[in-house]
Amino acid sequence: MSEENNEQKEETKSDETSSSNSNKKINEERYENLRIVVVDDSEFSRRSIVDILENEGFNIVGQASSAEEGVQLSTSTDANLFLIDVVMPERSGLELASILTENLSGIYIIMMSSLNLEQIVLESISSGAVDFLPKPFDPLDLIKAVEKIETEIEKDQ
Repeated sequence: MSEENNEQKEETKSDETSSSNSNKKINEERYENLRIVVVDDSEFSRRSIVDILENEGFNIVGQASSAEEGVQLSTSTDANLFLIDVVMPERSGLELASILTENLSGIYIIMMSSLNLEQIVLESISSGAVDFLPKPFDPLDLIKAVEKIETEIEKDQ
């Protein structure tokens, strides 16, 4: 009887993996117009964000650990959405957001910070951000924010 249970468990795992892969493929096709760069000096935060978004089928075209790397990726990729941490060494995410909005058209920026102060949120918006996520955030909030941008991009096309 235990062999039958093991076989059933393996079939269930296989079905779940197959279902998950086909859902990811559908989402990848759905999100094909969205190209994302994640800029955060914390490797753990950056990797977590990338994992969440990739598991949903979003297209990550670059990762940066500093504002300087973010600027470089803005010219070497065709990214249209930047997820940027506010507080970073040397140059802040707010400075990066201002540089990107001054030099690129058709991009969207979501700022993120553990400093959930009204002043930071207002500065983020004035720097060109269309949304702000306080850290730590629920993965669903991140997905919803990114999906909202995808909807905007589809409208613009």
